[in-house]
Amino acid sequence: MSDSNGPPSRASRIWLRPIAVWCLLVLLALASLDAAYRPFHELTTPLNLAIAAVMVVLLWLYLMDLIGSDALVRLIAAAGLLWLSFMFALTLSDYLFRPCETPSGRPSAFCVAHNGYGRVF
Repeated sequence: MSDSNGPPSRASRIWLRPIAVWCLLVLLALASLDAAYRPFHELTTPLNLAIAAVMVVLLWLYLMDLIGSDALVRLIAAAGLLWLSFMFALTLSDYLFRPCETPSGRPSAFCVAHNGYGRVF
């Protein structure tokens, strides 16, 4: 007969880490939602970006199992992040430096207005 008060078996322990990470991700999502509705003014965007960065790191390390993976798998994950940053940088540069008027004189659909000092408003 098995003792029900004994240590948990391997089959039940295998779910502990993913469930704990999932609970932490849900709490971080709720914190991000809470931060979006509170008046933090200038700190709202950096706070939400920091929460999102923590969520991405948790996903990478635990749910994608990069902690226990080989060096080649880690290298491929880092290369994917590098190429993703290139795509974001090129998209952002296109968006920020697009002229505000088309040749026909109508405003562009994706226009960022500048005030002459390099600031976007």
